[in-house]
This record gives sequence, structure tokens and C-alpha cells, in this order.
Amino acid sequence: MKQIINYFKEALAETKKVTWPTKQQTYDLTLVVVGVSLLVAFYIGVLDFIFQKLLTHIL
Repeated sequence: MKQIINYFKEALAETKKVTWPTKQQTYDLTLVVVGVSLLVAFYIGVLDFIFQKLLTHIL
């Protein structure tokens, strides 16, 4: 039981060392993630369309 309590004490001490991002950093990085996700989705969609047309043409 003492080990479990010690674990949670250490975990709490570690969370106090964390440098949390500012509100602006969170907003900016969220926009980056959304933007990259949209670009990847568009890229995969284009590839899917091309491969679909190729496969339809081949068959």
C-alpha cells in the first residue's frame, strides 16, 4: 500500500514540473493540426480517386 501512495505522490510532483502551453500556443497548434489533417485527407482523397479511375479503366 505504501508503494501505491508513493507512486501517486511522485506522479503529483512530476505534474507540477510540467510547463503547460499558453492559450495562444494551444490555439496555434490546434490550427496546425487541423490544417495538416485537411491536407492529408485531400491528398488521400486524390490518390483514392486516381486509383479508382485506374482500376475501373483496367477492369
